Amino acid sequence: MKRDKNIVSGIVTSVDGGQASGGIRGVVGTRVATGASARLVTGAFALACALTAIPAAAHVQAGAHAHGFLDGLLHPLTGIDHFLALAAVGVWSVRQPQARGLPAVFMAALLLGVLGGVAGLQVPGLELGIALTVAALGCMVALAARLPKAAGAAMVAAFAFLHGNAHGHELPAVASTAGMLLASALVMAGARMLGRVGPDVVSRALGVMIASAGLWLMGLN
Repeated sequence: MKRDKNIVSGIVTSVDGGQASGGIRGVVGTRVATGASARLVTGAFALACALTAIPAAAHVQAGAHAHGFLDGLLHPLTGIDHFLALAAVGVWSVRQPQARGLPAVFMAALLLGVLGGVAGLQVPGLELGIALTVAALGCMVALAARLPKAAGAAMVAAFAFLHGNAHGHELPAVASTAGMLLASALVMAGARMLGRVGPDVVSRALGVMIASAGLWLMGLN
């Protein structure tokens, strides 16, 4: 009888220990997941804040720009207006109808704008218009707004044309244009990946940051 009691006691102890261990693992797993989400959100906010510290005058003293491939490659990365517009298009396009086509539309219109700038086309209020595109795209991301296919493509094309026109005036050489187009495509691809895998709250928070930066840029023009 005493032996039986010892066996029963051992089984109960084992079950209780297993439940306790499972409970501990569950709590630890929850805390790890929560911590990872918090770090992701914090990192996104830190990135957005860092972006707003980049010098905003991407188009000042155009004559001072060099015209090599590396100059074109770096230009969308060192101009906050261009970088934020590209990032916003990438994140926003993921949730739109026919999402795969929007980056291609943007790139085509960007190149068309470059050619217009090289040909001497002057768009009135270009700098203010570019800042407006950043604010508008940020709002679209923050609100997770969805547009019909044609409307979305038209908006993206119009915005890209303005950015391309500015590049065409500053970096008219073929090599610099090639570098600019490559960098633009890479930024949008990275932003699209973020839009796919990132939580909705992160995308919306980035949209708010981008829209705020756009309004700030508008105030400078």
